[in-house]
Amino acid sequence: MDFRAVVGGLAADVVLPAGDGPFPAVLIRTPYDRTRHRAEALGWARRGFAAVVQDVRGRFASPGEWHPYAHEDTDGAAAARWIRRQPWSDGRLVAAGASYAAHCALVLALDAPEDARPDAVLAAVPALGPAETAREPSGVERLLSRAGWWAAHGDRPDSDEQALERALAQDPGLLAHLPLTGLPERLGRPLPSWAGLWHHRDRGRLIARAAHAAVPLLAVGGHHDHFAEETVALWRAWAGPSARMLLGPWYHGLGSTPGPDAGPAHRINLGELYVRWARRALTGELAPGRHGAQGLGGADLWLPAGTDGEPSTRRPRPLRGTVFTADPERPVRSDSLTVPADGPPDRCLLVTPPLPRPLDAVGPVRVHLRATADTPSADWAARLVALPPEGTAERVAAGIVRRAEPAGREAAFTIGLGRIARRLPAGTRLRLEISGHHFPAHARNPHTGQDPMTATRLHASRREIDPDRVELILPVLPSRPTPVDPAEEILR
Repeated sequence: MDFRAVVGGLAADVVLPAGDGPFPAVLIRTPYDRTRHRAEALGWARRGFAAVVQDVRGRFASPGEWHPYAHEDTDGAAAARWIRRQPWSDGRLVAAGASYAAHCALVLALDAPEDARPDAVLAAVPALGPAETAREPSGVERLLSRAGWWAAHGDRPDSDEQALERALAQDPGLLAHLPLTGLPERLGRPLPSWAGLWHHRDRGRLIARAAHAAVPLLAVGGHHDHFAEETVALWRAWAGPSARMLLGPWYHGLGSTPGPDAGPAHRINLGELYVRWARRALTGELAPGRHGAQGLGGADLWLPAGTDGEPSTRRPRPLRGTVFTADPERPVRSDSLTVPADGPPDRCLLVTPPLPRPLDAVGPVRVHLRATADTPSADWAARLVALPPEGTAERVAAGIVRRAEPAGREAAFTIGLGRIARRLPAGTRLRLEISGHHFPAHARNPHTGQDPMTATRLHASRREIDPDRVELILPVLPSRPTPVDPAEEILR
């Protein structure tokens, strides 16, 4: 049985299992059109769960004004209370969702009054908040992903998924126009919340609240997803009776968007796994503590979640560009692995010798260096690229930090490149690129001291790197790992 309902003034679809009930329920609150979740809702219902899928305020069939990351705790609480009052509900509730919908589920569990909190939370590729989605932990602006999201979903009741793609086809230099806060005018429609997004700097609120969580969690993410580190941080901070994590070699779409290092073992029926976990979470059958699995890319197997290698220091050999120019008019691009072979260097290029044996790198990657910029504000981007024996180039990891130093003063610092879980075959060389920009994934530092989002002028920045002080820190497993079954780890 399925029907449409008005829940807390907002539109929702309800799909009930066959039989008399009452049933446990799953609540999905989404800004991406509840009707796109019909197959998912039917899947939950076939397995004995009442499924309620709701359009958040101001989106699709729900009235009101759409303000991203606002109202989700109160609107979610109204939906949870409504569900528990229904005759088909047995009172048990799972809050579930992916990306923004995961944010809705998490704030319901962490911020809502006790009578409205769910009994379990399933958060896939969680968008923890505006500050986390807008900036890297180092403060550098995530330009491309946010421009794409706001163009598609911002300040409108519906979505246009290809809005930015079409705009870039008409104007390939769209994201290079200054100031970046003027993007709405170039897109040709109002986006009043775009400029306000960049005022958010309060990272970590939900992670801090997770230390007080009181229900089970299943966090699901991808090593190639831009929210991977947030997914791991949520799992590590969660204080509920049990916390599970599944982290595969996937992009933001999880199994539907596998990475280049994914293998057959990484193809998992996530819907079936979610249902099995939810049943055990609601009946209290999950063992306490943190467990889970992470896929080892390039090796077609799974390891226990939290398995990190031992830090291994490697000193790559400089090839060129220990002195280079970071010119925001000609920035190093995040969407190309091509390195210019001639002309003035735009990056420092280093390479390791070929690996004498396969290497399993699992955990956070870092680069330590000593360097100088002739501008007081400077971004430092590091990109690690694998060069297997067959001659291809594969992106492994990337990171960027913003530094404020007196012009010309040498400084020692670290660039975090995020987490990886990947087997690198024997003979692979690792290319390390250190540059001043990573565009369009990240906004360009203008080197004028202005905010990159409001800057109207660009200056070049001369950089110098001490080649003897560059260290690549890889987390290496000391021996061949023992594989695990990901379902067994999630359901234990």
